[in-house]
Amino acid sequence: MDLKQLTIQLRSELEGLKANYLQQEKPENKRDKVFFEYVKEKTTPVFQLIEEWEVLASSYVKNREVNVHPQQVVSTKENLDLILMHSYYIDVKRKRYMELYRSVHYVFDLILEDL
Repeated sequence: MDLKQLTIQLRSELEGLKANYLQQEKPENKRDKVFFEYVKEKTTPVFQLIEEWEVLASSYVKNREVNVHPQQVVSTKENLDLILMHSYYIDVKRKRYMELYRSVHYVFDLILEDL
């Protein structure tokens, strides 16, 4: 998969995560084993996509194929990881969640414009 396809796929995942954050109630017990297994099942494929995206985006940045700073790729990966977990555990204020969301979207848009 190339960077453009992967970025578009992650952007679509991001929309689903945002909807989940906005519509889902906080879990009653964050230590609930069943809930943990559910979250693990839902997030594992997305974590793999994020890892793949970071490696690919870093190589594009290194080869100057996109005009994004290497630190932006690292930060975007970290922000995606946070969004992924906050979307299920709902343990961050809406303002902070939206800041992370907009930050990731901004870098995705920069990359997609360059591609």
